[in-house]
Amino acid sequence: MARKRKGRDISGWLVIDKPAGITSTSVVNKVRWAMDAKKAGHAGTLDPEATGVLAVALGEATKTVPYITDALKAYTFTVRLGQKTNTDDAEGEVIASSDSRPSDDAIKEALGHFVGDIMQVPPKFSAVKIDGQRAYKLARDGEDVEIAARPLWVEELVLTDREDADHVTLEMICGKGGYVRSIARDLGEALGCYGHVRELRRIWSGPFDAENGLSLETIDDNAKSTDLDAYLLPLEQGLIDLPEVKATAQSAIRLRNGNPGMVIANDVEYGDECWASIDGQPVAVGIYKNGELHPSRVFVMPNT
Repeated sequence: MARKRKGRDISGWLVIDKPAGITSTSVVNKVRWAMDAKKAGHAGTLDPEATGVLAVALGEATKTVPYITDALKAYTFTVRLGQKTNTDDAEGEVIASSDSRPSDDAIKEALGHFVGDIMQVPPKFSAVKIDGQRAYKLARDGEDVEIAARPLWVEELVLTDREDADHVTLEMICGKGGYVRSIARDLGEALGCYGHVRELRRIWSGPFDAENGLSLETIDDNAKSTDLDAYLLPLEQGLIDLPEVKATAQSAIRLRNGNPGMVIANDVEYGDECWASIDGQPVAVGIYKNGELHPSRVFVMPNT
């Protein structure tokens, strides 16, 4: 018999403004401890030295993580021109350098080649798996890591500041799986001067904004009390990009048991993915077919 997980049955999203110097996993563990939550996860890893939005899902909200992971995200980052590192960021060893410094116009022209559907090779020091092992582990062991290019949608990539000849600040909006370090590396290669990320901040992720994120100091100051509950965003924030349909009392029971249920829908077509609610409570996510929702994820909320 499986041991019952300890903690509160609490569900929703807590948005953290992650500081530099801590892993995303450590942030999640701190939030779970502070809120005494049974279950927690996050939507989109940030490198330890990166800052900004880290959306932490609690309880049943963890079932909506894929929808935030798939959502567009925005980053602001500073590229150090003239240096290539083995990690593609400032934490690594400089392995090549150049005295060449491109003009602002040259940079803006090069950025256009990184917008739209592009192919991107993740950094060698990344969590990508190669033959079952993490690329960063193989790289640390001195192996010559070869990582296949993968598709990435870049909505926007613009130059916002030129601090000095060596540094440019960019903003990027992109889809799932984007590596900012790869953008900096590839931009430097395209400009013939090398480049790596000096600073990186995720300013928003789907519906979550860094400006509304909590600091870890706030988490620590309110740990093990219910005060943090006031900052909890509803589970359905993770479903904001899906249309909502309405379930009846009878169909809600069927849906929560994993069976198709009749729903009231507007502006939803056959085959659309959507989510059902009743009395403001999320019930399930599924595919709409002929007036019914066929559930793929079911939410077991307190008092339902």
